[in-house]
Amino acid sequence: MPDAEDVRRIALSLPDTTEKTAWSMPTFRVAGKMFATLPEDETSMAVRCPKEERDELVLAEPEKFWIAGHEAQFAWVRARLAVLEDEEELRDILADSWRQAAPPRLHEAHPALGHPTD
Repeated sequence: MPDAEDVRRIALSLPDTTEKTAWSMPTFRVAGKMFATLPEDETSMAVRCPKEERDELVLAEPEKFWIAGHEAQFAWVRARLAVLEDEEELRDILADSWRQAAPPRLHEAHPALGHPTD
């Protein structure tokens, strides 16, 4: 079961990622743009997710994903760390969020990470 330290380690392994405390919680940014947070007691993470996809995701796996009320108008979804299958799933979720926030120059420099539409 992945935990907050796994989130931190994997997020910081992604290109041009930094950690910054904001709203009293760790946030992870690529080229200064936030792509993940560890809210509250660090048992979940918030990541970027297009609104049309996140609704389907939450309906398909409500035990794993949900939308926090204050984030409903934004393209973010929460994931419960204890319910994630393994580190590979965690890495996939974080990399997908990173792709959505990363500028084109980083997509070009790191083609193995794919593009936001992949």
